[in-house]
Amino acid sequence: MSDYSIGALSRQTGVKVPTIRYYESIGMLDAPDRSPGGQRRYDAQHLEQLRFIRHGRDLGFGLDDLRALQGLSRQPDRSCDAADRIARQQLADVERRLAGLRAVRKELKRMVAQCSHGVMDECHVIQTLSDHGLCDGDHAAHNKG
Repeated sequence: MSDYSIGALSRQTGVKVPTIRYYESIGMLDAPDRSPGGQRRYDAQHLEQLRFIRHGRDLGFGLDDLRALQGLSRQPDRSCDAADRIARQQLADVERRLAGLRAVRKELKRMVAQCSHGVMDECHVIQTLSDHGLCDGDHAAHNKG
């Protein structure tokens, strides 16, 4: 059984020490044993839990969803329908954000293309930012989250 300090666990996972402590405080990471001197001592299970959380966060999952997925992972004989629903919802959220980014990209390209490189008084970028009515579409609706 490996034994890690919080610094070693941080280096192994790329998760900052304060974030590891936070995950412990909210119950996402099991509380570690302490050395006789009071230092947190983590094992391979903690490393696995933290890698799970880190990967989930990298994929954009929220902590509540990750907590639910952790709970489901502890029930190996249970149907994976609930985990699938959580992942499908995350995928839908990503698709919504991508649609919003595409709309923003389209509008920014249009703004830049219409720039006459004149004076600020006639700047299409400034005018468009000042008057949403000059935009080609409703890119703002996609970016609310």
